[in-house]
Amino acid sequence: MKTLIAEDDLVNSAILQKIVEPYGKYDIAKNGEETIIKFLLASSYHLYDPYDLILLDINMPKKDGHTVLSEIRKYESMMGIKGLDGVKIIMATASDDKKDIFKAFKNQCEDYIVKPYNKQTIFPILKKLNLV
Repeated sequence: MKTLIAEDDLVNSAILQKIVEPYGKYDIAKNGEETIIKFLLASSYHLYDPYDLILLDINMPKKDGHTVLSEIRKYESMMGIKGLDGVKIIMATASDDKKDIFKAFKNQCEDYIVKPYNKQTIFPILKKLNLV
């Protein structure tokens, strides 16, 4: 499994790294713009080594997670990638605001977790998505 951890908080990023490390390689993005750039590079035809999973924080600098999610799904649609063939995206935030949750699922995330991160909350989702 190839994972992109999109998290601007160093502690949360380190926790996610420990969780996904046993399952394959991962990259880190510290803001929304970097997340889009890394996704597009990995998905480009000349490199084509796409991510299987993006763990996407909602509150990030430069572009928030909702914007990143929307841009990724628009790119996939433009490339003819539909439904479950796209990258699996798990949105993450400290907020359990129902508007944030609704917006994330409306923009086609696969799941949504509320911080703090831990293996007990993330592993069942990875299993459900057939990533582990």
